[in-house]
Amino acid sequence: MIRLAPHETLAGDCSAVADALAAWRTDPRTLTAAHPDHTFRPLSERLDRWRAAGVDTAPYHAGLYLARNRYAELGLRHMLPLDRVLVGAESTRPGAYGGFHHQDQGYRHLQMAALITMHGPMQQDTPVDHGLALLDVLRAYAHDCVHYGSARRYVLVDGQPTRTQYGINWRQPHGRTYSAADPQDAAHTRNLGVVMEGACDREARRITHHIAARYGITGPDSPDDPGWWAYRDVTGQLDAGEPPAIGGEAGAYVVSMGRYQAGVNARYAVWLDEFGVGEAEHLHDLVLTATISGDSSRLCHWLDSRHGPGTFSGVFQASSYLSPRQLSDA
Repeated sequence: MIRLAPHETLAGDCSAVADALAAWRTDPRTLTAAHPDHTFRPLSERLDRWRAAGVDTAPYHAGLYLARNRYAELGLRHMLPLDRVLVGAESTRPGAYGGFHHQDQGYRHLQMAALITMHGPMQQDTPVDHGLALLDVLRAYAHDCVHYGSARRYVLVDGQPTRTQYGINWRQPHGRTYSAADPQDAAHTRNLGVVMEGACDREARRITHHIAARYGITGPDSPDDPGWWAYRDVTGQLDAGEPPAIGGEAGAYVVSMGRYQAGVNARYAVWLDEFGVGEAEHLHDLVLTATISGDSSRLCHWLDSRHGPGTFSGVFQASSYLSPRQLSDA
């Protein structure tokens, strides 16, 4: 039987769409084929193994409690099931370095599952830096829960389940998207994917920042240590500073972190300041609520009342995108 996330809907031949999705969601372990060097275990099992090895996992559980309460306020009352979250460690690859910015991980909507890797050196079963690894896995899980709980609509196109809505963004069945990609060097954003991703990560990092303060978790003292940068990233305190040259996978990880900060989090912060002058936090809440429900009416009304009618479409709609009404009139 197909498993649907809280705000997923099917359109067209719903039975056929359901069958097609079910084929993707039978076993989340198929995702691990992209990482043959790592051993993946369900999040609950991974935490149990860490606890058995002497790691105090209380910060993660406290963060999970915060996330559940906060997300319920935003309209998300069901968290990503732990059996759909796989955490990689025990790597056989020399120099393997994991964490939120590890390549090819995160939430996968077709499989309705998430891959996470243990932060830091990955050769062992338990993390080198317990506190930082717990913050990192909390950030990743809180982040992926918003993805899991966001609105999606699927139809069948050429026999494959195709997503035509994600949150407040839309895609026509054969691929044309509502908003265009930002220029690579842009400091701001006009892309709905960046706005939703930025809102999602802003919320996750707020939770980890709170937990870090509550439990007195601090990162390494030296910026020559990749963990110094990772701590600032996971708690939402990373700026545009230039990291020192760090070799190996750890260095590549820090570079990837910087790209994500510049391309997502920094652009979203600029967008909030641009359109939510004096009310950025309320605008942020409206974005998250709309992303989860799939209903952008309150967000559009708020933007219209402050920036004039049609602000949402004027800011985000690509000239190449045709609405359903425009398609019918064409």
